[in-house]
Amino acid sequence: MAAKFTSSLGKGQVTIVEPTDTHYYQPMFTLIGGGMKTLSQSRRPMKQVLPSGAEWVKDKIVSFDPDNNRVRTQEGKQIEYEYMIVASGVQMYYERVKGLLEALDDPDSGVSTNYSPHYVEKTLKNLQRFQQGNALYTFPNTPIKCGGAPMKAVLIGDEYLRKHGKRDVAKLTYCTGMGAFFPSPFYAEKIQNILLGRGVELHKNKTLVEVDRAGKEAVFQSGDTTERIRYDIMHVTPPMGPVPELATSPLVDQTGYVTVDKATLQHVKYSNVFAMGDCSNLPTSKTAAAVAAQCKIVYDNLGAVMTHKALPQLYNGYTSCPLVTGYSKCLLAEFDYTLKPLETFPLDQSKERSIMFQLKKEIMPLLYWQLMLRGYWNGPGVFRNMFHLGGIMKQQNRE
Repeated sequence: MAAKFTSSLGKGQVTIVEPTDTHYYQPMFTLIGGGMKTLSQSRRPMKQVLPSGAEWVKDKIVSFDPDNNRVRTQEGKQIEYEYMIVASGVQMYYERVKGLLEALDDPDSGVSTNYSPHYVEKTLKNLQRFQQGNALYTFPNTPIKCGGAPMKAVLIGDEYLRKHGKRDVAKLTYCTGMGAFFPSPFYAEKIQNILLGRGVELHKNKTLVEVDRAGKEAVFQSGDTTERIRYDIMHVTPPMGPVPELATSPLVDQTGYVTVDKATLQHVKYSNVFAMGDCSNLPTSKTAAAVAAQCKIVYDNLGAVMTHKALPQLYNGYTSCPLVTGYSKCLLAEFDYTLKPLETFPLDQSKERSIMFQLKKEIMPLLYWQLMLRGYWNGPGVFRNMFHLGGIMKQQNRE
């Protein structure tokens, strides 16, 4: 968004408040955990990816004051604005699972997560060291970024063990704290069938609450019942939520997410504030694909606010999850607010395909680095219309 508005408004008109030195292409972490990419391929210096015409304030916002159009940073700087886009993402809350952080920091614990650059390489190391026993995979009872990633870890782990002759001596178990395995019922059935077909034991409504590193046991809560499951290796998806700095601001709802109109992405109270991505309360899956689709909406609608015009764009909730099912195939789930398929290609994307795997592994990183971060990629809507001659998109809009 900074790249888009720097291009249209000119140098010195856009300020980015960003505290970190390194930018990660996080969708690549799943492939890193399986040994298909390296951590160095997923990162760039932040200075390289930010638009040169924008002012970079290398600091962290600690309070929001939208009534007075200003924010305060950790170093005490007051920054005033005319318009603001909030894109703070979500935060990992490792501490909500007792013993998790200690287990992740222990190189011999067998516990990893693909959700952090600090721990993602442990996932492959654990698979390499594994000889036999229980491989456990978890999903928390909170919304997370890339809701399909925990299942990708299971399926990649399954294929790794098969390739190395260890699958027959391994029991794979997947426990989710949610009541469904995937948001879209259409894809959920397909994904569940793939998991069951691979011999993965599945559990719903079972939330990880503690990691007993000494006893190599994971403690789960299901209603009023507590259960301990032994593991030899375990991939944990930590609980996630809004950054705490937002929680005390008037921008958020009771859950801590920024309250925006789900169609326009404009804040429901502050018309000069927009939010996008994982920090918003939009009722769609939190993915990079969703962000790409939201870019066009925010750019056009905020531009309309700046020129006192009616907001021209409406977001249909489009999101996507390239569900990697191993080392050569991928199921490309695409859907909208209705949770019905909104597929780009003129073929059944609910089937595992090698071409979708190549799209995920080779093409999507290029789209991200070369187009999206430079403000040129707004998702595949144009191609969807072209492939389907506009028919499906028009039908979805009517619905």
